[in-house]
This record gives sequence, C-alpha cells and structure tokens, in this order.
Amino acid sequence: MDLFLSGLQQLFSLSSFLFMNVGLLLGLVFGAIPGLTVILCIVLFLPFTYTMGPIDSFMFLLGIYCAGGYGGSISAILINTPGTPHATATMADGYALTKQGKSKKALNVALQASTFGGVASAFTLLFFAPQVAKFAQKMGTPEYFLVCLFGLTVIAGVSGDSLVKGMISGAVGLFISTIGLDPMTGSTRFIFKNINLYSGFDLVICLIGLFALSEVLAKSKKSNQITLSSLEEVKQEKGHITAKEYKRMAFPAFFSAIVGIIIGIIPGTGASMASFVSYDRVRQMSKRKKEFGNGSIEGITAAEAANNAVTGATLIPLLTMGIPGDGVAAIMLGALMINGLTPGPNLFVKHGSTMYAIMIGLIFVNLFMFLQGKTLTKYFARVVSIPVSILTPIIVIFCFAGAFSVNNSLFDVKVTLAFAVLAYIFSKLGFSTIPVLLGLVLGAITEENFRRSLILSDGSWSIFVQSPISIAFITVIALTVFLIVFSKIRGNNRSV
Repeated sequence: MDLFLSGLQQLFSLSSFLFMNVGLLLGLVFGAIPGLTVILCIVLFLPFTYTMGPIDSFMFLLGIYCAGGYGGSISAILINTPGTPHATATMADGYALTKQGKSKKALNVALQASTFGGVASAFTLLFFAPQVAKFAQKMGTPEYFLVCLFGLTVIAGVSGDSLVKGMISGAVGLFISTIGLDPMTGSTRFIFKNINLYSGFDLVICLIGLFALSEVLAKSKKSNQITLSSLEEVKQEKGHITAKEYKRMAFPAFFSAIVGIIIGIIPGTGASMASFVSYDRVRQMSKRKKEFGNGSIEGITAAEAANNAVTGATLIPLLTMGIPGDGVAAIMLGALMINGLTPGPNLFVKHGSTMYAIMIGLIFVNLFMFLQGKTLTKYFARVVSIPVSILTPIIVIFCFAGAFSVNNSLFDVKVTLAFAVLAYIFSKLGFSTIPVLLGLVLGAITEENFRRSLILSDGSWSIFVQSPISIAFITVIALTVFLIVFSKIRGNNRSV
C-alpha cells in the first residue's frame, strides 16, 4: 500500500498528464492514417523521451500505444481501410454502418469498447503484475536465462509465413547485439577498429532505421488520395447508443476483454490475434449471426475491446520477466532500459513506486483516451485524407533529426540509413524485421545470464536443470516451440 500511495503521488503531476495527452493525440493521428503504425509513431518520438523522467516518458509512450489501438478503427470505419492491422476485424461491420449513415455511432461503439478493454487490462496489470514479480524474485541467474530464452521463442511466433526466415532474422538481431565491448571481459567484438562502435549500436538508432525510416519510404510509393464523404455525416449525425444497444454490447465487451487479456499475456500473439479470435467467438455465440459483416454493433465491440485489452496484459511479462509480447512491447523494453530500469524480478523491489505510478497511469491513459476520442474524433477523421506526398518528407526529417539527437552524431544518421537499407532488403526477400528487433533487445540479457550461470557452475550445464522452476521453464519452452512449429507446418500444408 505504501508503494501504491507513493506511485500515485509521483503520477499526479502536471507534466505526467500533459505528456500522456500529447501521446494520446499522436497515437490517434498515427493510428487513423493507413500505413502509419503505432510502432512507427513510438520509434519516431522515442528520442524525445530522453529528456523526460521515467514516469513522464512512459505516460507519453503508453498514450501512443493505447490510442493507436482505437485510432486504427477510425479509417476502418470511415473509408474501409484499417489504420492498423488489428482494426481489420472492425472494418466490415464499421464500414457497413457508415454506408447506412451511422458512422458516428460506429465510432462511438469502437471508442467505448476500446476504453472498456483498456481499463480492464490496466486493472489486471495493476493487481497481477506485483504477484508475478513476487514469484519472479525466487529465480536465480539460470532461471532468468531460461526466461530470456523463452522470450526468444517469440521470434518463431512473429516470423511470418516462414519459420526459417524468422530464425535467420532473429539470428541477425542476436549478432548485432554482440557488437561492441564484451560485457564480461571488456574486450572488443566486431568493431573493426571503429571507435564509434565501442558501445555497440544504440537501440533507438536501430529502431528508427528498421521501422520508421524504412516503413515510411515503403509507403511513399503508394497514394492515399481519399475523399471522405462521410465526414459531413460524422458532423451531423448524433450517434447515440440506445439502452438496448448497450445491453447487446455488454457480453461481447466482457468476453472480448478477457480474451484480449489472456492473449496479451502470451508472448508472440498480439492485438491482431486477439481481435480476430474474439470476433469469431462472439459471432459464433451471437443470436444475430447474420448481422456480422453487415453492421453488427456486437462485432465492433468484440474486436475493439479485445485489441485494447492486450495493451496492459502484454506489460505483465514485460515488466516482471523482461519478455516482450510483441513488437511494441519490445520497444517498451528498450525504453525501460534507456531510463535505467532493467525489467525483471528486481524491478518492483528497486523501483516499486515508479512501477505503481506507471500501472496506475495506464488507467488514466484509457480514461483520457475516451475523453479525447469523444471530443475530437470528427477532427481526427480528417487526417485520413492527408496525402502521403506531404507526410513522407515531414516524417523523414523527424527520423534523421531523432537519430542525430541521440548522441549529436552524424555517424548515428549513417547507422540509421544502414538499418533502413537492411530492412528494405529484408522486406524484398520476405523476411520480417520484428525478429531482428527481438534478437537485438534480448540478445545482451540472454548472453550475460547464460555466461554468469556457467561461471557459477564451473562450466557445467547441469545448473539449468537443478531447480523446479528451471525444469518448468524448459518444459514450457519445449512445448511452445513444438506448438509453433506444428502450427507453421500445418499452415504450410493447408496453403499447398
């Protein structure tokens, strides 16, 4: 309770709520524009958090993360183009309501379902994360290595259609993480006498190149000249949700929030899976199956409640054990490290009040998202029609400025370009860049705990099977790998 009250006191500052709302605004805008993702927004503005404290920076980043989930539904509903991948499940019913002249009602349903899912997930994080952290405190170096190894199995889950290509991408990320000084001996590795590489590659520089710059350049080839005839309807339509409709929304909201929370806790899944699974389950259980795809309020509720319920749940394994559940969580892991907060069992011991401030803050993030969405949705809808020809040069300038600002070095700008070229080549060859990110983030932690464990055991590998926790993690890792490989093989056989 003392940590809770201390965290509450730290959270309640003008700067925390200011940055929270700025992050929400950016997340809504980037989520609403097709082709501009939440990952892009977070990576683009991550350098600006260097001058903030840990609480302010996380309120800012969590604002982007949560608002991006709802923002994707704006374009999905208005123009039948999902702003984010997980808004695809919202698209059919949302756009169907728009064609019926009920676009504002669809936006209101999406907003309220997103808020409910986000708040439920935030309370889950608040109550369960400290309990998981208490369990994690019983783990030693060998157990923590196995946790990191389990985190690396996420690579297989986010490797796309080809498991082999995903493993290769992950291996590239692991290799990049070894560049610089050896953490145990201090000797140099793969720096080729370049003094700029002594400390390795800065994570933010890599992220800007891998995701922000490469993605914007790829999207710049496409045109998004869109006219929004529905904008006038958004202004004129009242969009009230009746009591009968709220009753219909109740079960899908509760059920989908639970589905989103469970899926969010499992690494390698994410909001897209949560939205599609909950949408399908709710449709199967609904008495109005024929409405789904033709303007079902239950369908919009199911998809939006689930994808926002992932946000808080995915932070549980991240904060307590350092396992990122998806690409956004992996960036959050990097943001924690930048602020001197090492995820893991001791995070709640050494920085307990800060963690409670962040967890409580997530509740307020979702509440303010509701207020912003309620007030400004009709204005956010306009950003969907901004031409790519205007957006691209602005974002590219921000990419280079952000890369330079990290260390005030032109070398970092060159590194950003190199990683953008790497990402471009990977995309052409059908390789995903998210495994590179996961390997880059988890590589150093995994190596350090592995080598420390072997030092403790004088080189004996038996240290990894000496405790019940270790054996449990090995079993989970083996089961996870088997299930992922089995699902990939079955998927390939179906495609054939």
